This record gives sequence, structure tokens and C-alpha cells, in this order.
Amino acid sequence: MKTGSLTVGSSTAGSSRTGIRTVAFDGDDTLWRSQDYFDEAQLVYERIVGAYVDLADARVHERLYAFEKDNIDWFGYGVKGMTLSMIEAAVAITESRISAADVHRIVQLGKELLRHPVELLPGIREAVEAIAARHDIVLITKGDLFHQEAKVRDSGLSGLFRRIEIVSEKDVPTYARLLEELDVAPSQFVMIGNSLRSDIVPVLQLGGWGVHMPYHTTWSHEREADVAGLDARMRVSADPQGLPAAVASIVEAATERAA
Repeated sequence: MKTGSLTVGSSTAGSSRTGIRTVAFDGDDTLWRSQDYFDEAQLVYERIVGAYVDLADARVHERLYAFEKDNIDWFGYGVKGMTLSMIEAAVAITESRISAADVHRIVQLGKELLRHPVELLPGIREAVEAIAARHDIVLITKGDLFHQEAKVRDSGLSGLFRRIEIVSEKDVPTYARLLEELDVAPSQFVMIGNSLRSDIVPVLQLGGWGVHMPYHTTWSHEREADVAGLDARMRVSADPQGLPAAVASIVEAATERAA
């Protein structure tokens, strides 16, 4: 296993004999829980800031998201970016009245997020194993490199993936690069994930396939997506148990198109 933005795991099943060769999985909120912890941290953060301002009048939730969105290009995704944005937003919202002790409490919130154990979604291991039995599978996740590496390691799933990629952004250029490195055409590629914006739409735009598995809570930034005109190559699975059937449906459709 190689550290950095690219990690390579052992090969699993051989390529499918159908039009689909490779199936990729997202990490956060697809394989394991993530956003729940961020939501809980934000509630604590709002209570801290609420000691200085009226939460509704100050639009704390909206202003924090504005800082997070503006800071993506500086700090990237993940806990560290969120923590720095919370501090910057708190200083602005309280007009610099927030105490050093409360800034320290916000830093501790970030550390607590980094310490959370990895909790796999119910049934996801069985789903990954079932799909790996028929296809080469890869993991494509984004966020802080060290934190994502730790999650992958602690998940116990890394040995199932032919390749593991930790990227700073999931967009059309990133997926195009990965497909070229994998030597897989977009029409032979399926991406499974909870985020339409990051996991599904860019792959569909390239001509690939997607399985959207919505999570019960999603960061506002990841909900900013439009699949209009692209959804013929997308399937939806309500839970991990439905993923093998969703992929099988795509295999059938891809085979018909290739015939």
C-alpha cells in the first residue's frame, strides 16, 4: 500500500465479461457513517456561538456554510477544513468577542471528529463482497489524506479493493484521469455513492454509470447537483442490500447498449 493521494490494494475478482469492467465505491456515508458526526459537532458549535449572539438573527448556520464553501479551495474537504471554518466564522459572527476558551472548545470538536471510530453501514460489507465477486472494485474517496487513510485502514474493507484513491476533489477531470489510469472506458465504469454532486453527476457527464444510495443526512454542498437528462444511466438503491441488484441492472443495460 502506497501513501499519498494514491493507494493501491490487492486485486480481487477478474474483469466482468459484460460491458461493465469496474465498479467504484465512495467512502463517507456510502461505506461508513460520517455526516452524522459533522451534524452533531455543528449543533455543539452553534450552542457555543449562541452564548454571544441570537442564532436566528445571526444566521449562524448559513454563515458557517458560506465560510466552509469559500474555504474549500484553501483547506479542502474534511474535519480540518470544517474546524478552521468554524473558528473563522465564530470570530466574524461574534465580532471578535468569542473567548480563547471557546475557540479552544471548537478545536476540541475537530479533534473529537478525528477520533470517531469507523462504523460501517449495516449490510455494506456483504454488498461490497457480492459485487467484488463479479467485478474489479475500487474505492474513490475525498477529504483529508491522513483521516481518509485511517478510515480506510480501520474499515477492514481495504483488501477487497483493487485500487484505493484519496482525492482532493471529485469532478470530471479527476474521474477522467482515474479512468485513464485504470484503462477503463466511461461506458465500462460504475460509481456508487451518496452524493449526486461528487459521486454521480461527474461520472454520468463522462458517459459512465452511477448508483445513487442516498444517506439520511447530507452536507448542503453535496446536494447542489442536477441529473436532468443524465438519469437514464443512473440507478437508485435505498440501502446497501439493494446495491448488487442495482449494479446487475446496469450490467444488463450496458450489455444491451454494447450489443
